[in-house]
Amino acid sequence: MITHLAVADLLVTFLMIPLEVGWRLTVQWLAGNLACKVFLFLRAFGLYLSSNVLVCVSLDRYFAILHPLKLNDARRRGKIMLIIAWICSLIYAVPQSFVFHVSSHPEYPKFHQCVTFGFFMNQAEEIAYNLFCVVAMYFVPLLVICCTYTKILCEISTKSRESREDTGRSEGGRTKTKRCTNSAAGGRLTLRRSDTSTIERARGKTLRMTITIVSVFILCWTPYVAMTLWYMFDRESAMRVDTWLQDALFIMAVGNSCANPLVYGSYVVNFRHECSRCLCLCSNTSEANLDVRLTCRSRGK
Repeated sequence: MITHLAVADLLVTFLMIPLEVGWRLTVQWLAGNLACKVFLFLRAFGLYLSSNVLVCVSLDRYFAILHPLKLNDARRRGKIMLIIAWICSLIYAVPQSFVFHVSSHPEYPKFHQCVTFGFFMNQAEEIAYNLFCVVAMYFVPLLVICCTYTKILCEISTKSRESREDTGRSEGGRTKTKRCTNSAAGGRLTLRRSDTSTIERARGKTLRMTITIVSVFILCWTPYVAMTLWYMFDRESAMRVDTWLQDALFIMAVGNSCANPLVYGSYVVNFRHECSRCLCLCSNTSEANLDVRLTCRSRGK
């Protein structure tokens, strides 16, 4: 999951961002009609894929925690979800190749631009298409992410509360609480104190992870989505907004791909351990090279 998310974020970082920078520098489109269709398709595809893989990650964690007995199917289920994410991203991004095309300015024929003018029959069709893009790229992923992580947090909170209650009853009625025993009231398994603390740590980590993931996604995408909706339904007033502010909102949306490695990597990879391991490898390599040089020098080589 994290690998596919990294691929999607790298597509945005090394394809979409340089494209936008070059387009801003040249002002007009200089790469031709075919490049217009291909690059605009890839630009949308990277954003769709990033959002869809985030949905896959949330669903994978949902099944792992709420349906732990189905872990044998986790790998197959993960592959199916990722395949669906890639296919859906391709389907969502394909219309970009038809919507965008190179057109010349009516008063300046030598000035070419990659635009959507002339494709839609009326403004209602353009609004419907843009609204579909916003829903598929932002609202649906946000809804799924919020629902899945909320269910995960509720499940962990429930288990934590049950484990505390069972531990309290077992300590009051029995002295041997170090091994798991059947509770007389509900037939549930009584967890050891170490298991209870583990669940508490998992609950705290899940709470922090949920707040961070949802907050970063909302913070990065909501301003740009709000600006897009404003432009769709009230174009005249939206065009009065300064261009630098619109560009800043767009950069925030794209910045979600730059934030994903930090957000998800911080909960998957132990950075302190990895940094220590890399430093140890570097130091071991330096010591080995030093030994080789000293050996060669002693031999007169």
